[in-house]
Amino acid sequence: MSYDARLMKKIGIDIFSGAGGLSLGGSMAGIKVRYAIEVNPHAAKSFELNHKGAKVICGDIRDVKAIDFLNKDEEVFIIMGGPPCQGFSMSNTMSRNMDNPNNLLFKEFVRLVSEIKPRWFVLENVWGMTKMNNGETIEMIKHCFEEIEPGYKVKWKVLWADEYGVPQRRMRMFMVGNNQGIDFEFPKPFDYKVSVEEAIGDLPVLHNGDMIDSLPYTKSIKESSPYAQQMRKGSVESRQNFVSKSNDLVMQRYKYIGQGENWRAIPEFLMQNYSDKTRCHSGIYKRLKANCPSVVISNYRKSMLIHPYQDRGLSVREAARLQSFPDTFIFQGPHMSIQQQIGNAVPPLLSKAVMAQIMEYDSSYNKE
Repeated sequence: MSYDARLMKKIGIDIFSGAGGLSLGGSMAGIKVRYAIEVNPHAAKSFELNHKGAKVICGDIRDVKAIDFLNKDEEVFIIMGGPPCQGFSMSNTMSRNMDNPNNLLFKEFVRLVSEIKPRWFVLENVWGMTKMNNGETIEMIKHCFEEIEPGYKVKWKVLWADEYGVPQRRMRMFMVGNNQGIDFEFPKPFDYKVSVEEAIGDLPVLHNGDMIDSLPYTKSIKESSPYAQQMRKGSVESRQNFVSKSNDLVMQRYKYIGQGENWRAIPEFLMQNYSDKTRCHSGIYKRLKANCPSVVISNYRKSMLIHPYQDRGLSVREAARLQSFPDTFIFQGPHMSIQQQIGNAVPPLLSKAVMAQIMEYDSSYNKE
């Protein structure tokens, strides 16, 4: 096989893959994601269903070696992944240190890059990683990659998802490295943003506790926003219109909360079961503003994120839209697992922006 033919394949490996948001962005940019490693069986099934032709290894990455799955003569273009981020989160003060075993899983990422030596790698994580130990942790991780022979040139940056076509104000850290000597620069922000209304305004009207797999859209494709049109490609109906069932007390609380407001708008007599409301996060009982990008879609069931107009929580499809998953992407597993898969995912359109930039740099470099 010629060098040019190998380059055309652009083979990718996704580790700590989850349902595959990072891979989906890579696929949109022209990367063929051939392998994925994921420990959660429901997320692994979601990945397998939605990334046709990919081999998914469901297991602990600490038990996986490159020789277990990679063909000897297979050239890997990129390794991508997001090691578990709970310990790095700025909201997790109890485990935001290197004594947390989860925080050391990035070493497995380094190990596989060292074993496989791809042309590029992308490590994605919470922005809180950049603040650990006054910035020493992120520099230590960067140095680990730079020490791999023949040497990786590494850059990192915190990116806002809403600046890259995602209808969500989400901040993530991306570390990008290559062994080609390319001085990578991150993509510039787009000149537009997508609102919640533009993202979900054509989806079905739902009620508390609805579990309806297929429903018609409320707008024709021509009446829908450009973003919704993009999400609907290949889809004839809205799928996975699943809404968690809230109890009567929660439903009463919803009625008092306006767009952009949170639990503070709820009358005191409806909050008496909260012993210490000062510990409530600002994202609890947050009703989304229709004319702005969404707040972060993480554990949106636990946070009780509220639809901008309807007194209920977000549906699976609405949360997926706000993460920029297309409507053809079908998640596997129980409802709560699906909600977690969506919340944990890298927004595909944010991934696509980074991956497309990598493809452009690599193509330009190899033309010289």
